[in-house]
Amino acid sequence: MDADVTDSAGPPSDPDRPAEDKPQDRSREESGRLEDDPPRDGPPQDDAPQEENPGAPETDEAAAEAGEGDSTEGGPAEAESKAGPETGPEAAASAGGVQTWADQPKDGIVAARKSHWLRWTALAAAFLVLVAAGVGWWMYQKLDGNITTDTSAAAELKEYEKERPTPVVMDAQNILLIGSDSRAGDNRKYGRDDGGSQRSDTTILLHLAADRKSATAVSIPRDLMVEIPSCRTGDDKKSREQFTQFNTAFELGGTACTIRTVERMTGIRIDHHMVVDFNGFKDMVDAVNGVEICLKEPIDDKDAHLELPAGRQKLNGEEALGYVRARKSLGNGSDTERMERQQQFLGALVNKMQSNGVLLNPTRLYPVLDAATKSLTTDPGLDSLRDLYDLVRGMRDVPTEQVQFLTVPRQPYRNNPNRDELVEPDAGDLFKQLREDKPVAVVPADELEEAERDKGSGQDGKPDDAGSGSPTPTPTYSGSSAADDLCKQ
Repeated sequence: MDADVTDSAGPPSDPDRPAEDKPQDRSREESGRLEDDPPRDGPPQDDAPQEENPGAPETDEAAAEAGEGDSTEGGPAEAESKAGPETGPEAAASAGGVQTWADQPKDGIVAARKSHWLRWTALAAAFLVLVAAGVGWWMYQKLDGNITTDTSAAAELKEYEKERPTPVVMDAQNILLIGSDSRAGDNRKYGRDDGGSQRSDTTILLHLAADRKSATAVSIPRDLMVEIPSCRTGDDKKSREQFTQFNTAFELGGTACTIRTVERMTGIRIDHHMVVDFNGFKDMVDAVNGVEICLKEPIDDKDAHLELPAGRQKLNGEEALGYVRARKSLGNGSDTERMERQQQFLGALVNKMQSNGVLLNPTRLYPVLDAATKSLTTDPGLDSLRDLYDLVRGMRDVPTEQVQFLTVPRQPYRNNPNRDELVEPDAGDLFKQLREDKPVAVVPADELEEAERDKGSGQDGKPDDAGSGSPTPTPTYSGSSAADDLCKQ
């Protein structure tokens, strides 16, 4: 009986190995064939004993490890222990990309650290946002509080609403800019203090086209003879209607009287107004780091506190104020030439602000707005920073060559050559163009004079286009634009 069993089983390969381990050898051989042969349907019968460990993967490597364990000491139990690690998470990771148990604690630490840093980053970002919002709000409140609202002018204008012009083009804007020459307070050093009385040293009618593609600034001479209506005075009385020089209106009845005088003269509805004193102007120049000009001759004007050499140079705020106010020491000493210098300088200031990106850079715009708002008095429609920002935003895309400056057509007054009077029909045509939001053109004075001489002599070199049906030519006036280089004139 024993001999038959021995013969049937054959001699064992290892004297210490039991005979029943031979099926595993066959399983190893069969698993070795599986490396080259396609898998069969269903699990092989040899795998039945492995059901005791359902978590072990059925891989060739696991089968090979099991086969190698047969030749080691310790028998099947030690073979199973050596095959065990390959049946755990590492085998799963090699088969399906699942993380090992050893790696999971590391990932947990990394995730915790990432979560920690994300929380701190979010808190820091929120803090910075709050700080920025607080600073922005403080800046807004400061600039907004700088502006003085002129409610008295608005109240008086409301009383005379029936006599005021009706707006023709709703989206166009007409703003009256008034430069005060009060010698009270900080302005005392620029002249004699007449008890705080003031006149409009500079008055400009700024017309912004409805499409915001052009801006036209028209200077009104302070010595222009005009009809001034009856106005409410500072002591709550009423002045009489009179024909006198223009800047008397501001002295008698302030801003409201000046606006009504301009509206009566031009037929243009004034939408807003701004009054700026001397200090506001010079602070704005300093805020843009000065403005460059060129002088053909040196200036030495004690009244204007100005002494400058000839040539190209940059003016700071104090020098710029003296330059635009100088009269006796420059040119023929007339107010006409002074207005032209004011226009040219304002053009250079606008060009400086646009070319340096001031209007598009909040950091650089803030000092300009701070300087402007400190000395600014406006109507209720422009008395907030938001209103002023909307106004500036509408102007920032206007090309500098379309920011034009001119003086209302005038000539020496017939009864007094030291005063001015309007030249008609030129002045009426200009007011009509602005009232209807139609374009006007400006050229240097010498070019305009040459063109008028050629036209008078019929030698302009252009064919006669009478009856050709061509559109009405754009009225042209003596003036300048913000694109003009003061050093090339």
